[in-house]
Amino acid sequence: MTIQNDANVHEGTLVDAELGYQIQQFYFREAELLDEQRFADWLEVFDEDLTYWAPLHTNRLRRQAALAVGSPGEAAYFDETKESLAWRIRRYDSGMAWAEDPPSRTNHLISNVLARKTGENEYTVRTNFLVYRNRLMHEVDLYSGHRIDSVRRNEAGEFKVFKRVIHFDANVLLAKNLSTFF
Repeated sequence: MTIQNDANVHEGTLVDAELGYQIQQFYFREAELLDEQRFADWLEVFDEDLTYWAPLHTNRLRRQAALAVGSPGEAAYFDETKESLAWRIRRYDSGMAWAEDPPSRTNHLISNVLARKTGENEYTVRTNFLVYRNRLMHEVDLYSGHRIDSVRRNEAGEFKVFKRVIHFDANVLLAKNLSTFF
C-alpha cells in the first residue's frame, strides 16, 4: 500500500555513497541533539520556511487505502512551522510545560536513510524512526514510523529540512501527551 502523502518519495535519483553518508550523519546528529535535549540547536536543522506535519491515519479497507491518511488542512498530530516549534521550545525552557517537568528521557533511533536528488541542491529523504520516551517512574512510550523530508543544501554546505511529514505506524497514539519531537 502506498501512503498518499508519500507519492513523490520515489521521484529523483538515489544519491551516491558519499553524499548518502553525509545525509546519514546529518540525521544521526539531529537525533543526538534531541536526545541531549538541545532543542534550540535542533531547531537549526530546519529552514525558515519549514512545514512540520504529522497527519492522522485511519484504518481503511484495501479498496479505500487512499483515504487512510489525512490531508493538509484536516486534523493532524502536528501542523507546525519553524516559528511554532520555536514557541514550544521557549515554553519548555520557561518551566511552564508541565508535561515535560520533570523532563522526559528519549532515545531516537534513525534507520533506513534513503535519499534521492530532486532538484538543484534539493533532496527527498525517507527515514524510519523508533523513539523511546521515559518520564517519571512508570511512563514509557514507544513511537515508530517513518518521515519524509524535503532537504536543501545551502551555500555553506549545510543541510536544512524545509518540509517534514511524519507518519506514525499506530493509528492511535497511547501516550498521555505528545510533547516529543520527531
